Amino acid sequence: MNYQTPPLRRALAADYAIGLMPAAARRRFEQLLLEDAALRAELAHWQESLASLTESLPEQPVPDRVWQGITARIEPQQLHVPEKRSFWNWMRVTAAIGSLVVVVFLSMLYNRDDARYSATLLSADAQPALKVEAHANFLNVEPLTLAAVDPGRSLELWAIPADGKPISLGVIPAGGKGKVELSDAQKALIGKPIALAVSLEPKGGSPTGQPTGPVLYQGALAAL
Repeated sequence: MNYQTPPLRRALAADYAIGLMPAAARRRFEQLLLEDAALRAELAHWQESLASLTESLPEQPVPDRVWQGITARIEPQQLHVPEKRSFWNWMRVTAAIGSLVVVVFLSMLYNRDDARYSATLLSADAQPALKVEAHANFLNVEPLTLAAVDPGRSLELWAIPADGKPISLGVIPAGGKGKVELSDAQKALIGKPIALAVSLEPKGGSPTGQPTGPVLYQGALAAL
């Protein structure tokens, strides 16, 4: 390193005076100081400049406006108390809250989960594939691990009563999630000892009223 470069000499002297120089570099710099008078003068210049920053400053009186501003900030502020509401105002508020509670309660009654029966349909290798919940007027289906179905095919849900003859409950929505509306005849099946099965059919469902494709999933409908 060329220690005769003026910018480098100034930078090294400044780092040494401020105390930012690493220990190893500090020892090398101190060795240079022993042999270089001009470098010692550069260091002395920096030390004198930095020493002037530590001198105490003369006290200055604080202006009155500063104290007034501080006092205004720390003094207790007047608390604003809202005007008392009349009895009839409180009655109106109470009535509004009561109406809201009634609306929420009726909404919960209307939208509560009234599923009465449930089935988990399994694949041929006994993996859960489709969940079916039977409500009063519809079936709610939810996919678990359904296999992909070609766009030109549909999955159809069947009820298998005790006599073993399948009765269609409808086509499962694309993707396997959604509602399957039930007719009166289909509703009559729910609650009886039946099994459920899903077959792969042409788009829109079986054209014959009976399964035409392979049965992919099946399971028993049980009461909740």
